[in-house]
Amino acid sequence: MKPFVTATLLLSVAAAYYIYLPLPNTVCEPWKLMILDAVFRSFMHMGDLAHDLGLSHHIHVINYIVSKVEVKGPQSSKTVQVTDTSFAGVQARVFEPTTQVKEHHLKRGVVYFHGGGWAMGSGRMRSYDLLCRNMAEELDAVIVSVDYSLAPEAHFPQPYYDALKAATFFLRPEVLAQYSVDPKRVAISGDSSGGNLAAAVVQQMAAENKTSTKFKVQALIYPVLQALDFNTPSYQQNGNTPILYRSVMARFWLEYLNGNTSLVPLLLANNHTALDRTGVPEAARAKVDWTRLLPQSFQKDFHRVSPAQGSAQVVEELPALLDVRAAPLLAEEEVLRAVPPAYIMTCEHDVLRDDGLMYAQRLEEAGVAVTRDHYEDGFHGCMVFSFWPAKFTVGTRSMWNYIRWLQEHL
Repeated sequence: MKPFVTATLLLSVAAAYYIYLPLPNTVCEPWKLMILDAVFRSFMHMGDLAHDLGLSHHIHVINYIVSKVEVKGPQSSKTVQVTDTSFAGVQARVFEPTTQVKEHHLKRGVVYFHGGGWAMGSGRMRSYDLLCRNMAEELDAVIVSVDYSLAPEAHFPQPYYDALKAATFFLRPEVLAQYSVDPKRVAISGDSSGGNLAAAVVQQMAAENKTSTKFKVQALIYPVLQALDFNTPSYQQNGNTPILYRSVMARFWLEYLNGNTSLVPLLLANNHTALDRTGVPEAARAKVDWTRLLPQSFQKDFHRVSPAQGSAQVVEELPALLDVRAAPLLAEEEVLRAVPPAYIMTCEHDVLRDDGLMYAQRLEEAGVAVTRDHYEDGFHGCMVFSFWPAKFTVGTRSMWNYIRWLQEHL
């Protein structure tokens, strides 16, 4: 009996040590977040172990686990019809409200891109499935949840092209008519890497001006928008805060841009934007200059990280770091002037907080109406954690505020 008690005690101590993280006292439900993060870290560690042993790519392992736990089939309900289909060859799940309305009634439409670092996740995951069901019901809207191609099989610009193709296809007059969607009431939206794709697509469509139907609004949820500065105040402040760690975000960028993970330390040190590096134009640096673009309350006591010397390796190997289709924050002002009004959600305890805040500032300077929605107790990914068993109060609040904004502006 005594060895059993001892072993149990040791395992309990080890589990507590693995789970516990020092978190800011302002973060929502910290113990619940610690447990959720421990689960995610376990998945990451299993993936890394399989990768190191040559058994499988670490992302394949994580996505396999997610597919078994989270991905569900297209199950319709009394209020929402759910269908898996494809738009221009890109897989998508469509959510249509089934409420009885008068004949010829036109609905709202939303094109949504899920997050996951361009490498993980799916619009078929339970969290996104439930989010889109709520949106379809509350907004009386047709929601198109796009499953774009993922790394490591697909790298930039393929996911971007998938997003652009699916969005353009849905905006065709005959497709909107098929789903009874009002062409004057269509939004584009996404969270995290999906917010990146939504911003990039809406910029491209505004710049090209080829489609007769335009998106009325864009709604970006804690979007990732640049990879030139991994030392903004939010990166410095939240580098070790779940759910998205600073080093993990650098790895996601390298997966997306097909770079070698050996470049992670160089990215984190801002080696690629060192003062002696002429490969990054001053115009690009100015678009991520948080000392100008962020309110002082978010700059706090942090300082810019600008090494005097760097190497040309990063930009030479990853020229897409300067491509606006990968980094929408780098868009020219004339392009920004043409995009629709925006809703931008940010969270205090998120490395990507400043990406969203800087983009909001640049859009406002270009004359675009922007609604900023900031959550002092929020963390990265919180909006999709609004359903049991990973249900956070900030997730529920942020989800309903997001839907309410769409109700009022779409």
